[in-house]
Amino acid sequence: MSKICQITGKKAMVGNNVSHSKHRTKRTFDVNLFKKKFYYTEEQCWISLKVSAAGLRIINRIGLDAALKQAVDKGYVKWNEIKVIGD
Repeated sequence: MSKICQITGKKAMVGNNVSHSKHRTKRTFDVNLFKKKFYYTEEQCWISLKVSAAGLRIINRIGLDAALKQAVDKGYVKWNEIKVIGD
């Protein structure tokens, strides 16, 4: 699985390392991802998501159900990709 947030859709960016002599080499800026378990009250089960720090703030602000619906609408995650941990 790639390094993509399932809530915000953030993914790694490519940029340059710039040395003191201004010599540029390629590098990646990775996303601040966490593998996190949430209790999904609408389905009465635990789910596991790969979420960035910004995604965690969105879940705290609008709630898990609204954040998941928003992510599915925008195409960041599909319902069958959400990993259910024990029913």
